[in-house]
Amino acid sequence: MNDVTHERPAGEHALLDVRGLTVLAPSGTTLVSDVTFSVGRGERVGLIGESGSGKSVTSLALTRLLAPGFSTSGSVLLDGVATLDADEASLRKLRGPGASMVFQESLSALDPLMRVGKQIAEPLKRHRGLRGDELAEVVSDALAEVRLTDSRIARAFPHELSGGQRQRVAIAIALASRPALLIADEPTTALDVTVQREVLALLDRLVAERGMSLLFISHDLAVVAGMVDHIVVMQQGGVVEQGAAGDVIDAPQHPYTEQLIASARAFDDALGDAFEGEGEV
Repeated sequence: MNDVTHERPAGEHALLDVRGLTVLAPSGTTLVSDVTFSVGRGERVGLIGESGSGKSVTSLALTRLLAPGFSTSGSVLLDGVATLDADEASLRKLRGPGASMVFQESLSALDPLMRVGKQIAEPLKRHRGLRGDELAEVVSDALAEVRLTDSRIARAFPHELSGGQRQRVAIAIALASRPALLIADEPTTALDVTVQREVLALLDRLVAERGMSLLFISHDLAVVAGMVDHIVVMQQGGVVEQGAAGDVIDAPQHPYTEQLIASARAFDDALGDAFEGEGEV
């Protein structure tokens, strides 16, 4: 297995440092094996690989969000806290201000029985102690920040919104506690191409404005390349390659990475041919 790592400037310590992370399913099956990577402060890292490669399992393990019965080993340090060994009280304090997550399917990630304004308010009350008029104002500001300015949206239930609106709400919830690290797990999977671009542009802007670290998880190499500084490639539960985004894309060191790049380019070429055909009609 080829593990090409990227070096960091002397004296810089990672916000997220993952060493030898291994995850076993309740059945004992190894889902993730010996995964090692890091995310520096203000850095953007892409975690890529096909479905089943272990990306989402890895992301859920970082702050112990896996379902009961899964077991983990190795080391995960988030802002100096060993999350795999931390008690629940420490984890509750860390989830939110330390790391927040945007999940790939907002309809299932959001509470279907709670109005979206209240869902944004929950982390604001828990982590920032906001109440009353101040809370209502910050909820309104949080929606405006993700370009949802219609006052009716705060009173809506998730099923009353479009997919793009729901994903923006999910981003607002994740950002409400002012996290140092934003984990975005396939955040545009269920969206059409136009809405995907809008959501990606929104994430790009908000991460830049807040100076957050970003762990962006995707199977789409083209999407990741435009969002991150460094890329970590996973296959069958392990890391096969990692390095600066430009280096990984322009000079891949592992056959699997080459296949991902070739597939992405073939898809782009086919898409281009289809649009050219439409133009000739």
